Amino acid sequence: MLCAIEDKVRASLQRVDLPEPIALPRVASTPGTFFSALREIWSPLYRQRTMMIWSVWFFALLGFYGLTSWLSALLQQSGFAVTQSVYYTVLISLGGIPGFLMAAWLVERWGRKPVCIVTLLGGGVMAFLYGQSAVFGGNVSLLIGSGLLMQFFLFGMWAVLYTYTPELYPTSARATGSGFASAIGRVGSLLGPLVTGLVFPITGQGGVFALGALCFAIAAAVVWLFGTETRGKTLEELSEATV
Repeated sequence: MLCAIEDKVRASLQRVDLPEPIALPRVASTPGTFFSALREIWSPLYRQRTMMIWSVWFFALLGFYGLTSWLSALLQQSGFAVTQSVYYTVLISLGGIPGFLMAAWLVERWGRKPVCIVTLLGGGVMAFLYGQSAVFGGNVSLLIGSGLLMQFFLFGMWAVLYTYTPELYPTSARATGSGFASAIGRVGSLLGPLVTGLVFPITGQGGVFALGALCFAIAAAVVWLFGTETRGKTLEELSEATV
């Protein structure tokens, strides 16, 4: 099996011999506790990354759950019957399947940071359009089309976040860093439906989806301004980088 792998590598590199392995400097790693890992993710080296990824998780999940948890109810408010709203909600959710697959492919082609920004911005734009289509007459074709694209981008966002987040931290703090980022996101997921319920009577559906789009835009801006690219870098390189 090892010979078969080497043959594939030679074919991909278009050479008859394999390059010499590159010796990377060893980074000393000692088993740590929860509190030592927590101190590490807030150390000067990782503090910016932690603040960046916590903000992204919070706003992304605030917008996502604020919209998707109310999706069927909002469709009913637009005049669709209960059976229709459930059917359209399920149909729209199918757009997430190719979104997952496309994001999983693009993170290795474009990189984590650009794909994260594109999926967040794409999800925000489609959420806004979906909200407008639901308000103005409930055009079914526009509703389904924008809804499918919204889920395409938002489920792609999930694929990027679960790839990007662990790569921001060293082995000694990776589980703690990823776990806390996800936990902060869950705070946003709890607040999202509550905020939607409070905003809807005041602004209507257009305002609800505009608020969701704003959350995704904020998350994208945070990644653009403060995120670091991790594609193609070793753990040692990422541990030494400060940005």
